[in-house]
Amino acid sequence: MKGGSFTVFYLGFKPHILMVLTQIGYTFMYIITEASFNHGMNPSVYVTYRHIVAGITMLPFAYFMERRIRPKLTWALFLEIFVLSLLGVSLTINMYFTSLKFTSSTLVACMVNTIASLTFILAVILRMEIVNVRSPRGIAKILGTAISLAGVMTMTLYKGPALQNIGHGIIHIKGSTTAVHKNWLQGSILAVASCITWSAWYIMQAYTLKRYPAQLSLTTWMNLVGAAQSAVYTVIAQHKKAAWTIGFDIDLWSTLYGGVVVSGIIIFVQLWCTEAKGPVFVTMFNPLSTILVALLAYFVLGEKLYVGSILGGVIVIMGLYLLLWGKEHDEPETKLKEQEDPKTMILPPDENALKEEP
Repeated sequence: MKGGSFTVFYLGFKPHILMVLTQIGYTFMYIITEASFNHGMNPSVYVTYRHIVAGITMLPFAYFMERRIRPKLTWALFLEIFVLSLLGVSLTINMYFTSLKFTSSTLVACMVNTIASLTFILAVILRMEIVNVRSPRGIAKILGTAISLAGVMTMTLYKGPALQNIGHGIIHIKGSTTAVHKNWLQGSILAVASCITWSAWYIMQAYTLKRYPAQLSLTTWMNLVGAAQSAVYTVIAQHKKAAWTIGFDIDLWSTLYGGVVVSGIIIFVQLWCTEAKGPVFVTMFNPLSTILVALLAYFVLGEKLYVGSILGGVIVIMGLYLLLWGKEHDEPETKLKEQEDPKTMILPPDENALKEEP
């Protein structure tokens, strides 16, 4: 890797293994966070505490391991990180977890699979992605995007009947899930909106990492700035002091897990994998957490599984892999163009999307 940055690659891990592990980590995050919301924790308070924990946890690693390669932080770069934190942390995550409170972990996990398609649409609009409608690859991209978005609309507008539970859940969480999941349509809309802003975050990462190629430091900055943004919003929206109090229970464990593991370790690993293999490679593994969340929620927690979520999830995954098939076959063409003209860079390519500038 360029720049001599600390990387998990030195630990002998491969990007494929790391991405599988991150999806397992996300799976437990969905379950434990939904349990915390059912217990009564406010989503905005959770987001604020979680990213404070993540920022404090990552700070010493970022300071010492990247002190020689970390670029100088200018006001322009800080403003860029501020917007990046808004897209990737405070605005997006608040909408995301509010949608989880109103719907279910299964639906929210399915929605994440649309990020690849939405990112592709934004890349085309911004002329980062060139689509040849006369080639099978270009047609696959367009069809995959359309099918994936059709799956989202299915999950949003069609709830359908619930599947009959097989016995009772192995784990029982105190709190009424029926009282929490009170507005399926509103929650679905928030989930879609969070995926749109999340896609914009991935696009912006491509630019920011080129000017600030220090993944640990960028992760730390996003968490701390995002936590401050979320805190301001939460203070305005949440006037009850009791909402800020968490005990030695599921609320504390979900906050620590979300901060240290998800917003800290997993975000850093994803930044590293994105730089090493590209954003498309990272999104390929999203369906794994979707499947794991659905299985855990249904068989372990005894949560209801709706036909609309299953049908929409299957459609989304079909569209996603059709899109990925089209993009995977772009790689030889991209490399050929780069060999002919080293200055040519098409964003976001699989292998070289977020590498540092020479």
